[in-house]
Amino acid sequence: MPHSPFHHRRTHAKKDAGNPKYVVAHHMVGNTYPYTVNDWLSDINQAHAAGIDAFALNIGSDSWQPTQVGNAYTAAQQSGTGFKLFISFDMSVLPCDSPDAAGALRNYISTYASHPNQLKYNGRSFASTFSGETCTFGQDNVQDGWRTQFTAHPDVTAAGGVHFVPAFFIDPATFGQYSGAANGMFNWNSGWPIELTTQTAQNDLNPLGASLTSLASQTVSTVVSALAKFVGATDTDSQYVNGLKSLNSDDGSPTYMGAVSPWFFTHYGADTYNKNWIYYAGSHLYPTRWDSIFQNRDMYDLVEICTWNDFGESHYIGPIHGAQPNSQAWVDGFDHTAWLDMTNYFATGYKTGSYPVITEDKLYLWARPHPSNANAPDPVGKPDNFQLDQDVLWAVVFATAPGTVTLHTSDTTSQTFSVTAGVNKLSTNLTPGGYMRGTLARNGQTVIDFTPQGYTFDANPQTYNYNAFTAFAGANSQPTSSVSGNSTTATA
Repeated sequence: MPHSPFHHRRTHAKKDAGNPKYVVAHHMVGNTYPYTVNDWLSDINQAHAAGIDAFALNIGSDSWQPTQVGNAYTAAQQSGTGFKLFISFDMSVLPCDSPDAAGALRNYISTYASHPNQLKYNGRSFASTFSGETCTFGQDNVQDGWRTQFTAHPDVTAAGGVHFVPAFFIDPATFGQYSGAANGMFNWNSGWPIELTTQTAQNDLNPLGASLTSLASQTVSTVVSALAKFVGATDTDSQYVNGLKSLNSDDGSPTYMGAVSPWFFTHYGADTYNKNWIYYAGSHLYPTRWDSIFQNRDMYDLVEICTWNDFGESHYIGPIHGAQPNSQAWVDGFDHTAWLDMTNYFATGYKTGSYPVITEDKLYLWARPHPSNANAPDPVGKPDNFQLDQDVLWAVVFATAPGTVTLHTSDTTSQTFSVTAGVNKLSTNLTPGGYMRGTLARNGQTVIDFTPQGYTFDANPQTYNYNAFTAFAGANSQPTSSVSGNSTTATA
């Protein structure tokens, strides 16, 4: 069974001394309609404690969003943490077909350029996007549109300029065409192995004489070894870094921002957003991707966590509060803050080049709520690529010293592993009708005994839900689970 402790003792030299490494998190302002300044303050304090340096404020077209952006900046200043913010323009919804449309973008830069909590890069206001690769703002082409109406526009230069690192979904070989229009690129899709689909996985398995159908009944180790090579791969990062060599940034070397994400599942029917698919998030995607970033940290100037609160796509690591985009059916009760808790370890390693010493034993658990091939009376249907998902309990153990971990998935089903000091990644098959429980023992003493409340691996679900239920417990801290008000057990 897979048991892959990885030890982080090496250090890496920084690529340059001009700017520190930053870890930022994508924050959907569109999901903050009911927020007060105190809500923002809560988010900022939790993010800061997790080693996150800034929020990328995803801005849409709602008339109330500028007010919430103002609340975010107010809260960041009130926090006293030095936490930073920057605007990430959501060009999938913002208009960009006229010069006037660019005025709203420029106004954000002008408004917050002198704010003490604005993220600055090379002395300029940092800004990003989601999409925007077709925006012309009324000019002859995309490059001239962004250059003349945004990056080089007098309103922006008068505000001290912008360091613009958009997420344009274009061929990296064309990055050079954006010289003068952008200062780097953000690789949004690098957070997931999006090239891994039902078809590509089947092609990869054919030489093994296996199929996705047969793998569903195989041991976890067979599945993980077959699919894990896709998780944590840095191929697209390398393509972006190579493509950026041809982009001339007017304020230094072009900037590369990579992504890291824990999950992806969206389940909207044709009558709403018509989005119903998964990206493969098994093989311990979140810690595995983080470790790949650490091992190759010179490639990344910044890392963006996707996301803090995008509930509709199930890749949130922040608490579930605010507003939801009609995603309650697969989000409520599926807390993800176990991933938030482990973030500080990986963020610190990436930023400093050396992982911190583990000073508290911790056990993290996550799993989906029903079998991958379960049938439900759900009119939306199963998500695309659901066949990739295996019925696995994923666990990560932060161990201060060697010990023994036992993962239970029912009263009669368990598996025991030896763990070493450091970070250990474990997994075992789930049991229909069962639950999740983990114990850590050392020298004949139980250090952690943790059974999250509110989780059952339901063999007969009423709706499809490929989201993850996460929970964690520390030897010296209060355990958490996905259902507020339910207690969990930790024995020191």
